[in-house]
Amino acid sequence: LHSHRRSQLFYGSTGVARVTTFDGAWITPPFRAIWVPGGIEHQVVCRGPVSFRTLYIEPDAASNLPVSCRVIEVSELLRALIHEAVNLPLDYDVNGRDGMIMNLILKEISSAPVSPLYVNMPQSTKLRKMCDILLTDPGHQASIDDWANKMNMSRRTLTRQFPMETGVSIAAWRQQARFVEALSRLAEGAAVTSVAFEVGYQS
Repeated sequence: LHSHRRSQLFYGSTGVARVTTFDGAWITPPFRAIWVPGGIEHQVVCRGPVSFRTLYIEPDAASNLPVSCRVIEVSELLRALIHEAVNLPLDYDVNGRDGMIMNLILKEISSAPVSPLYVNMPQSTKLRKMCDILLTDPGHQASIDDWANKMNMSRRTLTRQFPMETGVSIAAWRQQARFVEALSRLAEGAAVTSVAFEVGYQS
């Protein structure tokens, strides 16, 4: 886990990245971006051959920037602006063309549609470890009873505590995790049938 004083826009043209905080996990397939506000502790894990660009943005650069983590859709315009921005000098002219590019990036980030590529993460160590395993391997076939035994908990305690920490049942959480992972793999060009089996669907 680490944090930055400045906010971060993490954009990938190839590969898949997962950003995890204490509150949730966001997964971004190619041509989407993860927004992480400044000061939030997070961890980044990438899968496959990756090509990413990162923009670091001052917290007070604009008043309408998102205040929470999210995956955003990256328009063709924002994509071109990001590629242009990473080639500009650090001491760019804020009153010239370079400054106009940066200001337009801020407006695009603020108005970008949000993707539902997100799952809540529990706070307790045992439940969080379970969720980390399921995010890494969404096709994991362990049952609720199996997980309860591994964590030395009763099934009743597990099924009661999990929604208290995440807001959803274990089944609903796994469904969302599989959905997010499936979308990411499909965006990489994987076949629908292979993705379905890899993330745990039987058909």
